Amino acid sequence: MTAVESASGALDTPIITATGVVKTFGGLRAVDVDKVEIRRNKITALIGPNGAGKTTFFNLLTGFDQVDSGTITLDGNDITGTPPHRLAEKGMVRTFQLTKALAKLSTIENMKLGALDQLGEKFWAALIPGAWAKQEREIEARADAILKRFNLTHMRDEFAGTMSGGQRKLLEMARALMTDPRVVMLDEPMAGVNPALAQSLLELIKMLPAEGRTVIFVEHNMDVVQEISDWVIVMAEGRIIAEGTPAEIKSNKAVVDAYLGAHHGEDLSKVQLS
Repeated sequence: MTAVESASGALDTPIITATGVVKTFGGLRAVDVDKVEIRRNKITALIGPNGAGKTTFFNLLTGFDQVDSGTITLDGNDITGTPPHRLAEKGMVRTFQLTKALAKLSTIENMKLGALDQLGEKFWAALIPGAWAKQEREIEARADAILKRFNLTHMRDEFAGTMSGGQRKLLEMARALMTDPRVVMLDEPMAGVNPALAQSLLELIKMLPAEGRTVIFVEHNMDVVQEISDWVIVMAEGRIIAEGTPAEIKSNKAVVDAYLGAHHGEDLSKVQLS
């Protein structure tokens, strides 16, 4: 089943809902979200200053941290506490601000690792090449097609460790698509990417909703948020203080007061929300 097929019939319902989600570290309440819904087949930006709780909230949604209380659902099914590898099987994958490419494997080998349900990973099947050889060829063909889409074919057989930071960002997103995800979670996808590669990455992200994929990303650069977001969620001190379109958020006084501070009077699109 493709991402488009799995999303059909429920286009108007949120794909992710977080209700009463709380996470504390010692005496600090890092996340305290009453309710937030992530729109299906849209690009949602999660923004806020340092200490806003957005990274912790992002980690809670993706299973890398566990909630103290509250519920997170994916397509109406409770996924609270589900580990990341199980979420990947359910169609939710993420990338990281600091890329996780395996430096001593080639680009194509990194890509092939992203495919799910590989027969060759099962102990007994691995001993019988005929049991998994056909699937392996299909996985490699799919990996090559995605590498072509990401303009990384020339790096196919090179070690991932020889890639630039921007190329590794592309590789990580390309590898995520090997799972045919319904939800793609991107943690600061533009960080450390040069302008030429950044524009390519933005164009690739903008194409994902048309394929039946929902995108959620953490970002500090308001130019990026304005360019690709359908919806923006703003956090401060662990809480959601505003939601809306990029244009609405840009002119929201609560957002300006909370995040601009000394920058009052400046165009929000020109301010880096660190």
